[in-house]
Amino acid sequence: MNKDTEIKMQAAAFRGLVEHLQQRTDVQNIDLMNLAGFCRNCLAKWYLQASKDLGEEMSYEEACEVVYGMPYSEWKEKYQTPATQEQLDTFEATKPLHAKISGHN
Repeated sequence: MNKDTEIKMQAAAFRGLVEHLQQRTDVQNIDLMNLAGFCRNCLAKWYLQASKDLGEEMSYEEACEVVYGMPYSEWKEKYQTPATQEQLDTFEATKPLHAKISGHN
């Protein structure tokens, strides 16, 4: 496989993941962090880092909007629920497993 095809496939996979996460507004970021060690915010941070690596100007808020499909503040207002104590405890216990880009470890 040539590099151009590989990059197109990776981009398509990213778009599919973003679309899926935009549809699954019932899934809270803390649950993603607790189960997988990354969440929508991590994905936005990876996207932002990629823009910087490629010399593109982008803010974190703009990267979040790519991932959330709307401003993060709007998504939080519409869909984010308060975390339970159990979720918070699991979050703390799993910090060593969180994606490095999350800033939690």
